[in-house]
Order: sequence, then structure tokens, then C-alpha cells
Amino acid sequence: MIPLPLARIAEITSGALSGMADPRAVVRGPVVIDSRAVEPGSLFVAFKGARVDGHDYAAQAIRAGAVAVLATRPVEAPAIIVPDAAAALAELAAAQTRTLSKVTVIGVTGSAGKTGTKDLLARLTGRIGSTIAPVGSFNNELGHPLTVLRADLDTRFMVLELAARNIGHIKDLTRIAPPQIGVVLNVGTAHLGVFGGKEAIAKAKGELVESLPRSGVAVLNADDPLVRGMASRTDARVTYFGRGESAAIRAEDVVMDARGRASFTLRTPSGAAHVSLKLYGGHAVENALAAAAAGYELGLPVATIAEELSEATARSRWRMEVTDRADGVTVVNDAYNANPDSMRAAFEMFDVLGKGRRRFAVIAALRELGEEGPALNADLGRLAGGAGLAGLIVAGPDAGPVLEGAHEAAQAAYAAASQPAGPQPGGPQPDGPHFAGSQPEDPQTGGPHFGGPQPEGPQTGGPHFGGPRQSGPQTGAGPEGFAPEGAQHAPGGPVPGPQAPAGPAPLPGGPPAPGPHPGAPQGWHGPAPEYGTPQPGWHGPDAVPPGAPGQGWHGPDAGGVVQEWPAAGPEQWHGPGQGWHGPDEGAEAPDAGQQWHAAGHGPGAPVPGWQGPISDGPPMGGPPMGVPQAGGPPMGQPPMGVPQAGGPPMGQPPVGGPPMGGPAMGPPPVGGPPGPGMGGAPVAGPYAQQTRIVHVPDAEAAAAELAGWLRAGDAVLIKGPRAMGLERTAELLLGGTAQ
Repeated sequence: MIPLPLARIAEITSGALSGMADPRAVVRGPVVIDSRAVEPGSLFVAFKGARVDGHDYAAQAIRAGAVAVLATRPVEAPAIIVPDAAAALAELAAAQTRTLSKVTVIGVTGSAGKTGTKDLLARLTGRIGSTIAPVGSFNNELGHPLTVLRADLDTRFMVLELAARNIGHIKDLTRIAPPQIGVVLNVGTAHLGVFGGKEAIAKAKGELVESLPRSGVAVLNADDPLVRGMASRTDARVTYFGRGESAAIRAEDVVMDARGRASFTLRTPSGAAHVSLKLYGGHAVENALAAAAAGYELGLPVATIAEELSEATARSRWRMEVTDRADGVTVVNDAYNANPDSMRAAFEMFDVLGKGRRRFAVIAALRELGEEGPALNADLGRLAGGAGLAGLIVAGPDAGPVLEGAHEAAQAAYAAASQPAGPQPGGPQPDGPHFAGSQPEDPQTGGPHFGGPQPEGPQTGGPHFGGPRQSGPQTGAGPEGFAPEGAQHAPGGPVPGPQAPAGPAPLPGGPPAPGPHPGAPQGWHGPAPEYGTPQPGWHGPDAVPPGAPGQGWHGPDAGGVVQEWPAAGPEQWHGPGQGWHGPDEGAEAPDAGQQWHAAGHGPGAPVPGWQGPISDGPPMGGPPMGVPQAGGPPMGQPPMGVPQAGGPPMGQPPVGGPPMGGPAMGPPPVGGPPGPGMGGAPVAGPYAQQTRIVHVPDAEAAAAELAGWLRAGDAVLIKGPRAMGLERTAELLLGGTAQ
């Protein structure tokens, strides 16, 4: 602050000095509204709030070093008494600005992205000269003048964030510190209920460009029609940023990395440079472009702009803060505030960052949306419920529409994932796995063996996918619960380790039923201590050491997360002689019983393989129970015939494919699959699970609920309106580790 005596402050604010105040005493320190932030030489402004009255802390402020108190009633301290503290604060800031002849004021507004853009722009202007910018979102009738009053005679730039809750608010803020450059990011749905419509929001945001002098510059988003239309409302020169060709400052070749961070080519009229952002989310590209456009107008070289943008990290708290815990759980804390637009941006980023992991989200109902609130909150619920989350927690009051939308979307995703695929057209199948539907009239050729004829001879080595076993006992047994690559399996002889009684397929998550398992020489394997009790499903080489059939988690069981599930949708994988087949054209429905498939026939008679009731699921390690159609081989034996040309070696799993009903080859998901009902990305067939959806009262309850769900390697998104205080959820989670 520029030093001022109390007498001059009283004159500027139309106030009266109290009897205890020395008119010659000089305020040199910051102007503050929190007595805890007082420094020697400060001016403390006392506001009466809903719960706290600053006047009660006047004496404490003086003891901490304040020169005086700006108050609306007498206090037991040196004071300047004014009718309206907010108006007096604004007048004092405006007077200060008028003395700063060398300062360039840059204003930033928009429905979303103001703080991130302001932080980037302040970094750019810092390369030129001393810059004042608010930390966080000091952007209203209090925060704005407090930021301005931080400037001194050495200040070259003030980068100010301007918010509006009604028409005229931004106009009032620009009178305090008239901008030379005005940046408008977007017109969205934040505070929709206050304004009554996006056109009114655009009118309010446009007050920034209306305040610019003829010598100023309006920096507008070319990709937002309502922002682009503001060009006619200013006498200043207009420049555009965006992703389209019409923008002078634009992003080309945008690429997102696995953590949700963007890289792009920054194109300007004077050249281009590469930018690799450390900030999270695709929306950060627009923020960076807006800052770059303003920096370019200030004369910064494009290489310098690109360098600063690439080095920038989040400066303001609770905005896309990404933290990795020691156990591999990633927490995305975006809890500062939320509106429909920022919610969509957050889920888009989270979809990228959480790819291949179990994902959870904590959200709350959006506020200040007016009559459209219920519909927009239902949309939010549908967004979250359809995002393929393992679990969703909705915190706080007024959550009904969010919960309804979330359940609706989750059920729709579940239904879609559970439907078998339609029939395939006749004719030869292409190479690769074959899914549900009618099979080719001619024998298959080439590609992995998924239901094709098997060799008559014994299989040796590797996992067994339906072929005959060696007549002798196993050899080369490894540690308990595992068998090394090359182990041979005798009929009925599972790999070493605990083996539950064989029997028909159990319910997901439950123990196997007692009884023999015809044709299932490997039966149940486990529990593998690292992963818990296995769920129903096929056993493949998922666990260490490699080539150890019978270990590991196999989905899609009880909500297990399926990785790289077939792009065609909810088809079941089918392996040689034992795989699942969906409904075939002209064949009975799959839940009518098992059917034997013979090769070389027309539609309805697909390649050899077992087909069982989708509703029941196949027994572990063997073909479905039941009697095959006449003409088939004995139960538990593979189809007779010649193996397909070009297929993998005997006894090896299909090349590039997952075990039957399970995830892609490779390590199981970290921490094992979730328990029953925990959801996960919608998976195919009878084991498809819905997103688990829970309502809790507050941020602390959300953290407690989530702590019981998380496992190592999971990812969590936390986002909601400021009033919900969901940053507390993140703080609690970051103090803990997954179970």
C-alpha cells in the first residue's frame, strides 16, 4: 500500500476520526478484514457478518500492530468511523489506483476459469515487471479493492479477477481500477438462478469490455458465440483466442497425456511454439490461450509465453489439485466451487486420469441455478451415474435430483452392458476373437482359437483352455497356490494350493457349491493370499509368476473391473471348447440350456464350443453343467477335429485375448476386484454391476464412507459448490491410506 496518514484516509472515505486516533499516524502495511492477518502498520476494516462482528476484534487488531480501525460504529481503539465500510474500502482503493500512473490493469472475467487464467497471466506479466494479483478468488466488492490496495509505487501490473452476481457488479469493480486490457473467457451457467438466463449473464460479463478505453484491448473467446458478440460493445481493439482458425491466438494439435494434461502448438501471428501444460484438464487449454493472448498484446515473445505456460503449476488451492498417496490412490481435489460447466470439465479430465483404474467421485447438488436447478442437477446426476464409476457419493442437502439422475444413468449403463450382442452376418469370420452372434457357414481360418476345433492330442505347458489333459500327475509344481509355466495337469488335478470343493457355478462373491465338477479338471483355485477369495469366473495366467494358471482375479465377477473389454460391447469371451456363446441366429436362447456347436453348418450352428445360460455363468475352470446336444463329445472333453490354421501353440491362451470371462492378460487390478455391489465400469454379461450410489449428509461423512471403499491404485474426484466444504473430504482422505 502507498503510505497514507489517517487524516487523508478519513478525507477519502468521508469518515470521522475517533478521539483516540492520531490524524498524523501513517498506514504503511496491508489493509485487512481479518484481525488474524494484521501486521504492524495495517489498517483493519471491521465488517459485521452473519456470525462474527469485526468490531469485537478492534482492540485485538490494535495490539497486533494495526494503526487504526475503519469502522461503522465507535470502538475502544483508534478508528475512522464511516457510514458504509464496503463503500469506504472501494473509495480508498480507487484513490490509490489514481496515484499509480505506471500501472497497467488487466481484468479477467467469465463463468469458469477466471482464477486459473488470472494465475497464468500474472506469471506472464511477472516476466515484465512487478505484478499484483489476488491469491485465490478475491474477485468481489471486498476482495477486489483489497487486492488493489496491495499495490505500491513499484507495481507495473495489476491482474484482477472480476466476478458478478448481478447486472452492474462488474461495472462497479471497473470503477475502482479501470482496466486497459479486458479478458472474457466464456458465458456459462454459473449463477443462472440469479441472472435468469445466459443472455443476462453475457450482459453482465460484457460490462468489462464496455469499460475499456479506445486505447485498450478486448481479449475475447472466439469459440463462445456470446463472448464473440461482445466485440460490438467496446471501443477498444479486439483480439481473439480459441481453437478455431478464426482466432489470432490459437491451439493446434492438442494432445492429452495419461494424467489429463494437455500439450499443443501455440499459434500466434508472429510464430508458433510448443506448450506442455502441467495443469490438469482440457479446459486449461482455453485458460492458457487467454493468458497467452493478453501476454502477446503486452509484447512478450511467443517462446517466452510458451515457456512460462509450460512451467506453470496450480497457484490457487482446491482447483484441480492432484495428489498421489503413498498407496497409489490418486485424489483430485477440485472442491473450491462448481457449476454445470466446470462439473463437465472435471469429469472429462477424470475420465482420462482414471483410465484403467477403479474410479470414485464425491459431488454435491449445485446451487444458484434458479428454476432450472432441479433439471440441471438431474443432468449432473446423469453425468456422474453414466461415467463408469465404481462408486458415487452425493453429499449434502437438496440431493434428490442428483440422486435420481445418477440412478437413472447407472441403471441404463447396466442394462446396456448386460444385453447380448445381436447376430453377426454369415460368411467367414475375420481373424481374431469371435463374439456372440451367428457364426460363419464355413470353417474359421486363422486367428486365436475362441471356440474353434481342438487337437486330439494332449496339451502340454501353459494354461489349459479346454483341451484334454495329460493322463499323469502334475509336474514342476511351484509354490503353494501357483504352478510354474510348463506344469501339466492330470484330470481332476488342480494346481497346488488351496482348492475349494468343485461344483456348479456359485453366485457372484459366494463360495462354490459342493459336488463334482464334470469336465473341470482344474476346479476352484485359491484363495491366493494377495488377492483374497476368488470370485466366480475363469482362471487364466493373471498372477505372478507368469504362466501360472489358476491364480489371480478373473472378471467380470461381482463387479470386477474388466480391462480392455471387447469394443463390440457386452459379448462374453469364449475359449476353445469351453467358451461362452451369445444367442445365435436360429438357435435357442442361451438361458434355455447348454448347446453343443458343430462346425461347418449354417447360421445357428456356430463353431464348436460350449454355450451355457448367461444368467447362471459357467463353473470355474470348466464348461457349463448340463447335457450337450446329441453328437457332441463327452462332458469335459474338447471338440474333436483339427486345430485352426495360424492359431497359437497348443495349450497356450489365445494371442492377445483375456482368459474366458476375465480381464486382458496381465497382472490383476491392483488390490484385487471390488466386492459385490461395488460397481466398476459396466461390464458384460451376467456379472455386469451398477455404480454404487450413496447419499451422505456432509464432507466428513463422505470421507468416512469413501475410506471403506478405497483400495490401492484407485482414483477419487471431489467437486462441489463452495458452501459444501468438500475440500475437507480431500484433506481427510489425504491423511489416510487405502485398506
